[in-house]
Amino acid sequence: SSYLYLVFYRALIDMFLRNIRKRGINRKKVFIYGCGLVGQEINNNLIDNYEIGFDVIGFFDDSAERHNQTINGVKVFDPVELNDKIHMCDELWIALPLYADSKVKEILYKTRHRTAIIRYIPDIFNFRLLNQSITQIAGFPVINLNGEAMSESSKVIKRIEDVTLSILIFIFIFPVLFIIAILIKLTSKGPILYKQERHGWDGKTIKVYKFRSMYYEPGASFKQATRGDSRITKVGSFIRRTSLDELPQFYNVLQGRMSIVGPRPHPVTMNHDYMDRIENYMQRHKVKPGITGWAQINGFRGETDTFEKMEKRIEFDLYYIQHWSLFFDLKIIFLTVFKGFFGKNAY
Repeated sequence: SSYLYLVFYRALIDMFLRNIRKRGINRKKVFIYGCGLVGQEINNNLIDNYEIGFDVIGFFDDSAERHNQTINGVKVFDPVELNDKIHMCDELWIALPLYADSKVKEILYKTRHRTAIIRYIPDIFNFRLLNQSITQIAGFPVINLNGEAMSESSKVIKRIEDVTLSILIFIFIFPVLFIIAILIKLTSKGPILYKQERHGWDGKTIKVYKFRSMYYEPGASFKQATRGDSRITKVGSFIRRTSLDELPQFYNVLQGRMSIVGPRPHPVTMNHDYMDRIENYMQRHKVKPGITGWAQINGFRGETDTFEKMEKRIEFDLYYIQHWSLFFDLKIIFLTVFKGFFGKNAY
């Protein structure tokens, strides 16, 4: 009951503050030192999120060309005016690159007699980062440039989601699994399941299960399937087009090696080909690989015959990791049912 009371209390206070800030009450005035891309982005975000309660009243910038200009309704001042104008604001936000530490020290020295709150927002956004955050370790401030993809509680929620849905789906699809297994065995020689080593969570190698869709060739090296590939059997062509060949991977999910939703696991050789060519390629392994994913329902499944296609797939994978939520997973599963199983790249 105490927990529910605290949640309700915080929600009520938050609603109250947002309401009065929209009416112009309990707002704070902010100067931003640095009107580059980061400074301008901060100003734009504060305008879009007016209820947060911050108003940018001016920029300071070292570039003489920008002095007395107006950016999105906010005037740019010469830094020599900093001491004369800082009394007009509640907070001073410094939006400068990490290498400008001497300038930050200079600003702190100039404003040492003032009581305005000073915050430093380092320009780290030129890097392609994943789940960046700021924390403290042993009393030291630490900027996590590529942090944990999920909190511990999120991992537990996702695991519960995977186990629950996988058991329900297994019960529902068992007759289909049985029929496909018989058809594969009757129409071509070789094992029913195809096992392939792929990179999983944290880049560890896992064995991924699929229904065998090609003629059995012991010791054959990996080669990505192409349209009209002669290696694919008649049954294999059907189960590949409908993605039924992926169904055994629900066993991988129950093993804990995969998730229902996540970046598709690539063959080890493919990872070696792309990890040095696409920025942050291996960051997609910060979560468990999935049977379906955000990239797949957006059309980037199957053969990646161009470098641009692989780049877009990685872009969607990293977007998924950055924006993960239970609702996002359920949305992807829902869309997979209606648009993910069939597609022009399914062959």
